[in-house]
Amino acid sequence: MVRSGQRGVIDIAYDNPDRLHTGIEVLTFNALKPRLKSSVARRPSRLDFHQVMLVRGGEGTAMVDFVTYPCGRGTLLHLRPGQVQRLPSGANGRPAELDAVLLLFTADFPPPLPATREVLDGFGPVAWSLPPDRFDALDRAVTELEAEYRALRDARIPGATGPAGNEVELTAALLRQLLGALLIRMARLPDPAGHPEAAAPGAEVYLAFRRELEQSFATTRSVEDYAARLGYSPRTLTRACLAATGRSAKQLADARVALQAQRLLAHTELPVAAIGRALGFTEATNFGKFFARETGRTPGGFRRVQR
Repeated sequence: MVRSGQRGVIDIAYDNPDRLHTGIEVLTFNALKPRLKSSVARRPSRLDFHQVMLVRGGEGTAMVDFVTYPCGRGTLLHLRPGQVQRLPSGANGRPAELDAVLLLFTADFPPPLPATREVLDGFGPVAWSLPPDRFDALDRAVTELEAEYRALRDARIPGATGPAGNEVELTAALLRQLLGALLIRMARLPDPAGHPEAAAPGAEVYLAFRRELEQSFATTRSVEDYAARLGYSPRTLTRACLAATGRSAKQLADARVALQAQRLLAHTELPVAAIGRALGFTEATNFGKFFARETGRTPGGFRRVQR
């Protein structure tokens, strides 16, 4: 990982320190901690890659997109590119003492599998608390990924040709397929928020709306606009969203804009009015009222708390 950024959120770009020419790194939480200065570990960071963490033991609290999640044995976290996190910490504010393994991988590393599309989507679930049987299955899958990653790291030979070079290539290909299998296992997990499966009535409409919302939230929060783009009536769109999440399409659109506002307030030095304009508000006062209604804080107050 490479750190950059400003006083608020730290940008972390993918950069495998093992210098393997592959888009994945497998490491323990304890191996990650020495890389980070204590001040960095306590501050929010924004990733440009996927991060999957399976907790095998210990306790801590993680933050993802300004929502906290308790971490203990059986916790599974999945962060997508662009999401903001604070690494799991203990009661003293320092990095937690966790027995956990992390998979860091670029968006183009997993094999292109239709079954994993929703897992990799930017609006999929973030955290699961796994029962013992599901934890054991994912732990076995992660352990196999760990072993193959170590084999790839240990077998690398600069400029290798012949059997050694071919073995490295095959191991890298196997890592991609093992990651794909793990993501399929994650796709089979029940949604922690109780959202319906993709095959449930109305789920297709809801997913289409969420994908369109992810592309267009900065330009419109109008349910009528989204309904027209997707070819559904506003009532159908709202009914599908209520069935899937308990929230209306308008509430989901507003929540997505508020999340982006939070990210920009924490991450950039942009004036509040400029952030409001970037999200479609012509008047700073209207943006301030909207943000306070959605988050319970003023934009300036939120920015101060994050920093």
